[in-house]
Amino acid sequence: MNNYVSVLSNSNYAPEPNDDIMDSLFQQYKHVIIESLITSFGLDFLVKDQHGGDVDTIHNVRKIGEGSKDDPHMTYKNVANETAYQNRGAYDRSEYHEKNSTYKSIRSQAKSAFNEQGEWIDDAYTGNKLGINKALSDEKRAELDHVISAKSIHDDKGRCLAGISGSDLANNPDNLRFTNMKLNNNMKDKDIPEYIKWCEKNPEKVNWNGVKGEPLPDDVKNNLMKEYTRAKKSSDAKINQAYYISSRFLNDTVKAAGTVGIQMGIRQATGLIFTEVWFSVEEEFHNISMPFQLDQFLNAIGNGVKKGFLNAKNKYEDLFSRFKEGALSGILSSLTTTLCNIFFTTAKNVVRLIRQSYASLVQAAKILFLNPDNLPFGERMRATSKIIATGASVVVGTIVSDVIGKTGIETIPVVGNIIPTFCGTFVTGILTCSLLYYLDRSENMNRLVSGLNTIPSVSTKVDFYKQQAILFENYAAELMQIDLEKFKKETSMYSALVYELETSTDENTLNQVLKNALKTIGIKIPWGDDFNSFMNNKSKVLIFE
Repeated sequence: MNNYVSVLSNSNYAPEPNDDIMDSLFQQYKHVIIESLITSFGLDFLVKDQHGGDVDTIHNVRKIGEGSKDDPHMTYKNVANETAYQNRGAYDRSEYHEKNSTYKSIRSQAKSAFNEQGEWIDDAYTGNKLGINKALSDEKRAELDHVISAKSIHDDKGRCLAGISGSDLANNPDNLRFTNMKLNNNMKDKDIPEYIKWCEKNPEKVNWNGVKGEPLPDDVKNNLMKEYTRAKKSSDAKINQAYYISSRFLNDTVKAAGTVGIQMGIRQATGLIFTEVWFSVEEEFHNISMPFQLDQFLNAIGNGVKKGFLNAKNKYEDLFSRFKEGALSGILSSLTTTLCNIFFTTAKNVVRLIRQSYASLVQAAKILFLNPDNLPFGERMRATSKIIATGASVVVGTIVSDVIGKTGIETIPVVGNIIPTFCGTFVTGILTCSLLYYLDRSENMNRLVSGLNTIPSVSTKVDFYKQQAILFENYAAELMQIDLEKFKKETSMYSALVYELETSTDENTLNQVLKNALKTIGIKIPWGDDFNSFMNNKSKVLIFE
């Protein structure tokens, strides 16, 4: 039941500022559900049984081909995936460079910063300072390098399998680093590990700094590999995330399971049923209408659950005929009704659900709107998401556990303990996402947010008046042609002297403070160092300087 909340807590969930928070959160939820389906119900055997499994995976398709590192026996399991790779088209350098908006923007910003503000660019590999200007020598001219080469990404079978744009993946900021023109041209379209090996085999052709034949230093090799490892980890994460939560992957998994047929155990068969339920519910998510109404949406989810069980019954008729032997058929029917009723009942009690979640919603709103801890955007969104997810889990957790337990599902061997856990994750996640939609898209919540936006916080007012004071001070100094910094120092000095004079407790202290004040200001006493000596000497006169 807590799977979804724990994933949010441990996955460094932090959407980009321009991302739709609901879409981002839903991607996290899909990951939890699909992982839970495959592992909880033993569907992982589908990608392990034959050589390379019955379903294409990122790891396996990258082994397909000729070469020492490839597996000659590895093949595509889905012909459509193989066709998609073959139809990827020839590598077009301009699509990955001049025509990509991200690539152009990053380079343009750096060029402007150098030529207009004089900001030098750090070479990510050598550490030297670079600029973008044709007047500079090649070893000092910056070029934007694809850490994982653009051609390598274009030809990556894993990337094609995930269906990600090669140009977008290659030009993700994680994969772009500035280096000097000589090193960039020397690497060409080689990946960094390949380039380092090439340097060792062709020392006379190495040219990383404008001096041809000079060996690649160890610190440069280390920097190259450090950047490559980081970029590869980021790129693979994006590829895995895109593919393993895709309907295409799950459809292939289900299709592979269907070929196993009667040999399948009850655990896997139950998993296939819940997979159909998930497909139907996911479809309801994509059909959300605007303005968003929480009660209507929850009713739609309940209908999605019902539709999913009916689809499973029609698609896996032979499995359901086996379930009729014994009590399992009745229990599954009861479970269907129970899951539907959870959403139908919740829809009828939306107001009570929100009221019970009020404490967590207020805390979330406090972080989201007032930001008392001055959190950056990503951390702010994550903190808000955690609070809402936890609040929703508290509200529905007890309901799910109690109601699912009453169906008799726990008496079924093998899956008795699995189904309640999966249903808990399933229901909790959907209600969590629903609450997020309510906060993000409800007309009432949007009116509330608009109202809050018009109320300046105390800190905003304080900052405003501080800024006004600074502007007034600057204007006054300019008007009177005063050195503002010198004036501030003098003001501070006089304030300190006044404080010491006001706090003097006796004449001796006061006298000493006055002497120190005159000395600090730079005024010489007209009677010299000692007043009594001056008065006793008739020849002395007052001297004012």
